Amino acid sequence: MPVKKAKASEERRRPVKKAEASEERRCRWRRKRPVEREVACEEGRGLGNTEGREDRMRRIIFATGNAGKMKEIRMILADLGAEIVSMKEAGISVDIEENGSTYEENALIKARAVAAAATGDIVLADDSGLEVDSLGGEPGVYSARYMGEDTPYSVKNANLIERLQGVPDERRTARFVCAIAAVLPGGQELTTRAAIEGRIGYEEKGEGGFGYDPIFYVPELRKTTAELTGEEKNLVSHRGKALEIMKEELRKNESVDSQRYTQTK
Repeated sequence: MPVKKAKASEERRRPVKKAEASEERRCRWRRKRPVEREVACEEGRGLGNTEGREDRMRRIIFATGNAGKMKEIRMILADLGAEIVSMKEAGISVDIEENGSTYEENALIKARAVAAAATGDIVLADDSGLEVDSLGGEPGVYSARYMGEDTPYSVKNANLIERLQGVPDERRTARFVCAIAAVLPGGQELTTRAAIEGRIGYEEKGEGGFGYDPIFYVPELRKTTAELTGEEKNLVSHRGKALEIMKEELRKNESVDSQRYTQTK
């Protein structure tokens, strides 16, 4: 009998392994908000990506079906430690009417529409456009619909070059603008905006990127954004910079949520 008691005592004093402690933390976290947190706990996903935590930021759904855009987004957001999926990959199909008058409004319209069908996930959306100064800022917020949504960008690019025929370099200034919107599971909304300055070239150059990239020339780099590597483009592009800012906002939000969880344990 004494031997058995000693074994029981040893069992009680046995150090808790790191993995077991992490699982216990996740399950305590789950009990705070039964419905939303249980899903994340069962899937092995945690609250944030803060230093010293093993759990991961929850899944992020990006409201786009553009394969080229999704490739850029995954590269930029890779260090969040979250699963990044498109609407299609998330099994979401919704009709979205982008009738906002600003990039932020259109991005929020898309993010809200997808968030309504994505319980428990972070939803991101973007709206971007090309603004050509000599054309009064066209095509601007209508960049995707310029000359019709189904019109090939090679045709759109050729049209812009033709409209700028005879216009010198100093008056061919333009910028790409991007707004990112986020709708969080609790309903909180965030927006960020960034831009890259350049000018419209005289012909399409480069095989990378998509959309208006082949005619958007960046003087400092002496290349169009279609001539940049994926890594180079993500460092300087409007979307890359707006996503970097949003990434920090998401981390701040998750960090605050994590601190609240810690204080309520």
